[in-house]
Amino acid sequence: MVGTVKIGVIGGSGLYNFSSAKVIDEIDIDTPFGKPSDKITIVDVEGKKVAFLPRHGRGHVYPPTHIPMKANIWALKYLGVKKLIGVSAVGSLREELKPMDFVIPSQLIDFTRWRELTFFGVGLVGHVSMADPFCNELSSEIKRIIDENLKDITVHTGKTYITIEGPQFSSRAESHMFRQWGADIIGMTAAGEAKLAREAEICYSLISMVTDYDCWYEGHEDVTVEMVLSYMNKNIGNILRMLPVIIKNIDEDRKCSCEEAAKFAIMTSKDKIPQDVKKKLAIFYEKYWS
Repeated sequence: MVGTVKIGVIGGSGLYNFSSAKVIDEIDIDTPFGKPSDKITIVDVEGKKVAFLPRHGRGHVYPPTHIPMKANIWALKYLGVKKLIGVSAVGSLREELKPMDFVIPSQLIDFTRWRELTFFGVGLVGHVSMADPFCNELSSEIKRIIDENLKDITVHTGKTYITIEGPQFSSRAESHMFRQWGADIIGMTAAGEAKLAREAEICYSLISMVTDYDCWYEGHEDVTVEMVLSYMNKNIGNILRMLPVIIKNIDEDRKCSCEEAAKFAIMTSKDKIPQDVKKKLAIFYEKYWS
């Protein structure tokens, strides 16, 4: 199974299993960065193997700040994932992005404070480009597939996702500020996955489901967990209907620039990289120092 699963799905709040797919295997992986959020389930979807990982763990045990994102991305890379689709619940910062709509964002603002969102560090210095933080090719392909096959589902593109630290929802003043910054949707997880996937040279796209209007929109209820889960549960059927169609039609072998995102990123001389660092990160960068 190692190195043979090309498509990965990270499920968010409310999506803890891939109930519509045939389970092939369940893999418990140890990584140099600890255990992933949960065991990774390998499922058969339309004849394709898919690695499914619940972002928060089954039963929702990891809050946003403590999701083991480095372990998650390392484990998916180890299994061979090249195309990674994230699913998440988000709040809307724009009136036209209504609860139950879906958004495939193209831009990102990272407003987190306490997370280590890089594989680089002391011993191996590197800088990848995040100008376009989500894979444009994968996102465009997903949008095309939905438009052609699921015409009853409303999907917005070209939007900006702001990631806040959490676990609290934003204040009303923050919500208005984020709108002024140009953010369109708000959540607590996308920045880490997008940055780490880029460093790991994995194509990453996010399908976000709008569950609320955050707290900026006067006259609407302020966001609560009950509200988020209510809309998420209502639309879980659409998500489970959407994913098999996307996976069936996606070209898992199509190449793009994400696959060489770190080609010119590494600054550290080969002879200065410690052996323990090389061992931890060989899965990503050995081809660049061999």
